[in-house]
Amino acid sequence: MPDQTVSVGKTKGFTLPRAVDATIVPAGQAITLPAGDRVTLLQALGATATVTTSAGEMARLSRQDSIDFGFIAAPDVEAVASAGPFSVDRVWEAAATVYDPEIPVDIVELGLVYRVDAEELDEGGWHVDIDMSVTAPFCGMGDILRLDLRDAVAAINDVKTVDVSLVFDPPWDASRLSTVARLELGMM
Repeated sequence: MPDQTVSVGKTKGFTLPRAVDATIVPAGQAITLPAGDRVTLLQALGATATVTTSAGEMARLSRQDSIDFGFIAAPDVEAVASAGPFSVDRVWEAAATVYDPEIPVDIVELGLVYRVDAEELDEGGWHVDIDMSVTAPFCGMGDILRLDLRDAVAAINDVKTVDVSLVFDPPWDASRLSTVARLELGMM
């Protein structure tokens, strides 16, 4: 595959070298951005990048497009798999690699991960069960973040199955923000 990286100027704007599938934020709707569209990079955190389209909408690029365009590094799958034995702490570390596409804060610091339980399986390995929420009950990105979290945890050595449930009780509110999130968001 030819080099697809893009040159991001001082305004963080760049022209898409090819059509890309993206997700409109916060609606969660799929869209195809055409080749040649001028977009502006808002953030490149965790496994994806978020841009503003020429139509003024926020769109989250796929992991692969974010890698192809040079916004994030390709994950070192061997390093993740060999990083040591399974632990619940590693689950929390994996969760902290998932970022809200609108807010430059990970889902752990945002207080979106409510519960993590792990159970050792009889046949070996681990099953991880997670409850998470979203900042607004009708957020279209909820299922997308849920899948991102599932994939991040599934990459941990010895994890065989992962279930991530979206929960709305108790409803999320700003009291769940960590001090780090409050500082990042200018709330302190």
